[in-house]
Amino acid sequence: MKSKKLITILFLAIVISIGGFIWWNFSSSIINISPSHISKIEIFNGNTGKTTVITDETDIEYIIENLNAVSIKKDKISLGYMGYSFRITIYKTNGNVYKKFTINSSNTIRKDPFFYRDSSDSIDYNYIQQLVK
Repeated sequence: MKSKKLITILFLAIVISIGGFIWWNFSSSIINISPSHISKIEIFNGNTGKTTVITDETDIEYIIENLNAVSIKKDKISLGYMGYSFRITIYKTNGNVYKKFTINSSNTIRKDPFFYRDSSDSIDYNYIQQLVK
């Protein structure tokens, strides 16, 4: 009886460990939306304290298509960390917030409670940086 319990507990521990490993290493996207469904993008610069509102269709299209193409994986827990480069708020055409997240660098996104890493450095950090000068 005790050996069956022990085997069951070990089996469950292994299944949970494997499931957790797969969940942790699973790739996901930051966003998945058509640029035509976006009315504006607010970018708060964590370095200067200034907010820039992007309403130009060309800039919105470029940023959204860039972020749609980014594939990220969990890197580490973000709780307790302070500061960031850019806090991004994306608004749909109906005025509702579509997504909020922070960009720390060309390969790091923060969506609490995790930091996510883009191994291909495909976030166009410099483009955003030029918009919020």
